[in-house]
Order: sequence, then C-alpha cells, then structure tokens
Amino acid sequence: LHRGDAMRIDLIAPPYSGHLHPVLAMASTLAAHHEVRVLSTPSAMVQIARAGLVGVPLLDADAEHALDAISDPRHAVRNHPLRMHRQLRAALDVVARFAQALRDTYADAATRPGLVIADFTVPAAGAVAQSLGIRWWTSLPSPCVLEAPDGPPAYMGGLLPATHAGQRIHHALARLAVRGFKRGVHRAYRRRMTALGLPRLYRDDGSEAVYSSERILALGVEALEFPRTWPAALRFVGPQLPVPGTETPWLAQRPAPRFVEGRRHVLVTLGTHLRWAKEAFDLRLRALAAAMPDVEFHFTDGDATAGHHDHTGNHQRLAYIDYARWIGCYNLVVHHGGAGILYQCLAAGRPAIVCPQDYDQFDHAARLQDARAALWLRDPAGLEAAVRRAFAEPALFAGLPALQAAVRAAAAGPRLVTEVADDTSW
Repeated sequence: LHRGDAMRIDLIAPPYSGHLHPVLAMASTLAAHHEVRVLSTPSAMVQIARAGLVGVPLLDADAEHALDAISDPRHAVRNHPLRMHRQLRAALDVVARFAQALRDTYADAATRPGLVIADFTVPAAGAVAQSLGIRWWTSLPSPCVLEAPDGPPAYMGGLLPATHAGQRIHHALARLAVRGFKRGVHRAYRRRMTALGLPRLYRDDGSEAVYSSERILALGVEALEFPRTWPAALRFVGPQLPVPGTETPWLAQRPAPRFVEGRRHVLVTLGTHLRWAKEAFDLRLRALAAAMPDVEFHFTDGDATAGHHDHTGNHQRLAYIDYARWIGCYNLVVHHGGAGILYQCLAAGRPAIVCPQDYDQFDHAARLQDARAALWLRDPAGLEAAVRRAFAEPALFAGLPALQAAVRAAAAGPRLVTEVADDTSW
C-alpha cells in the first residue's frame, strides 16, 4: 500500500454500547476512504447492519451468554479479590474462544486486512493479528486507564493530581501497587495468558503489552485528562460520537421520552450494564421525583432491545434513550461516569452529576469534577441535595464551556482519517 491509498481495515469490539458505538462511529468515518468491516458477536450484527456497515460475527450464543455474565455481574466487582478472580477466570475462557474464532476468520490469507483496530477490552485480537503479520492498533475510550510513570493511577477510587510531596509519594506507591497486582494476576494465569499470545504484561521499555506498541487511539480530549507522561504510541483522536441532536439510525424506533413544556428535565442513566445497581437507584429517583414535583425525571435502563416506557407523575422509566437525539433537551444529567455518556454531556454542554459504580468510572468522576464540568456524587443517599445544588449553583459547572469547545474542535477535525493516511509505514 502507498501512503493515503485505500486499504482493508477490520475494527473489533464487544457488543456493548460503550465499546461498540465508538467503533461503529470510527468505522463509518473510515468507510468513506477504506474497505471496512466490523467484527463482533452475533448480537451486534443488527446494529452494525443498520449503521450501513459490513459485520462479521464471532462466537456463538453460549459464549455471548458467558460474556454478558462477565460484563454485567450481579454485584460490584471493584477491588474485591475473589470477585475479580472469578471474573477474570471466566473472561479468559471466553477470550480464548474469541481468539480461536478470529484465527478461523483469518485462516484464508486473502481475507486478512491490512490493519486491525481493536477495542482495548479485546487484547487477544491484537495478539492474533500480530501472530499473522497483521498490523494492530488499540482503540481506547478511557485514556485514564493507561499506566504512566507519573500522575495518579486509575482504578484506585478516583485519585486527584498530587499537590504536595506526601501525595506524590502516595501516587508512586499506588502505581507500584497497580503494577504489582497485575503482575501477580498474570503469574497466576501465566499458562492461559501465554496461550492467548500474552506471555508477559510489560515490554522491555515498560509499556503495557495489552495495548498496541504502534498506535493507541485515545477516544477523548487531552483537556479532560490529568497531566501525565503518555505512551509514545498514544494519539488523541477525539470522542467518536454522533452529532448532538441527530437520531442514531438503528435506534430510531425506540419509544421517545415525553417532555413537559416549561419544566426542567433530568436524565438519569447508569449505562448498558450495572443491573445490580439500577433498581435501587430508581427507587431513590422515584422518591426524589415525589420531593421535587416541578421537575421531570427520566430514568433509562440502557437496553436497546427492549421497548418499555413506564410513566408515573413526573417520573418516566424507559428502556433506552438515544443520547445523541435527546441529550440537549435535558437541563441536568445524572450518570455513572461511562465514557460514552460523559462525552455526550460535554459535547452538548450539559451539566452533570456523576455517581460512579465500578471500574474506571471513579477516575472519570474525579476528572470531571476537577475540571468543573460535573459534580461527583460519592453517596447515592445525597442525590436530592446534589440535584438541588446543581440547579441552584450554575457556577459549579464553570469549566463546561471550555471542555465543550475542546470536544467540538476534536469532532470537527478528521483526526482519525488523517492518522491512518499519514502513517508512512504502510
């Protein structure tokens, strides 16, 4: 291939909205210039087709069921050792099946792409690509999870930048703890990790082997992140989102939320997963709706396959709300800190209350509050007080316009296409 020429590109992602939707957005952008396919599980094929893209199914219904149980457990995982152990063991089983399915797909050399772009949750895809001589890049919706030699590490409850020597020492120890924990897990599963093409977690230069050494596409804006030394392979290409106010084609038939003219509206979402947390959170929301009868509250389950819409007084519970279409209609958003919804809020300039539940959501909450673009709700019991404060003190979100401008600027530029076209090593 010559520089700028069209090529065959495969994008790989799990079927969940926070991972699949950014990949579909990237695929749609690249499809105007290259031959693009999206590889995922069978349940994602409908969404891929409705996005006007070519899909390739991997795995089967049994594997998808196991994958769903891993990604949407009945309780929070956080740093609970036994739960993490069970989740990882089950994940390795599914990843092994996924890797074999990918090898089978690429068995015919004539069908292999020139480049694989894989979501960071499927590092085995990169290992398979490398073993077959296919170039591999990583797609990363949450840049904060990358390890760095400085700055606060992720997965430690949402650490803020250090302001004095004691905090810098604490961060250094926390970074050592994160790396030590990962090494310990890898040693415990060394045989299975090696079989997946991951014989070690760190390269000789200290970079993480589960991410591409060539290119890590950070699907965000650096203005939101805390200062740190990024890996040389990292490139910020902006969040991959539909244009605010547009309707996502494959969700056009979902029931629409009902808005009441002259009233303030609050959207509440915990994303696609976290079913263990949703019922309890919605109970709090119903109590809040009763306490604030002049405000409309909409709760979404994040289930694009369902069609329910329950409406009681000023409370609505919907199966799915298309953020791209409706986010601008809300005065306030309460969310869990997922990368998708946080960037939708920033793009639309919507103030938010972030109530993180698990994984990197605490790190996102810390960054948003530090940037004065959202409030971090550490205890769901304080939901009513946080909502009232958000409405009463708009100055709390003084940093929102600057971040909105950064997100819009990133979306306006063809950074992803340029990144592919300008790579001189094709």
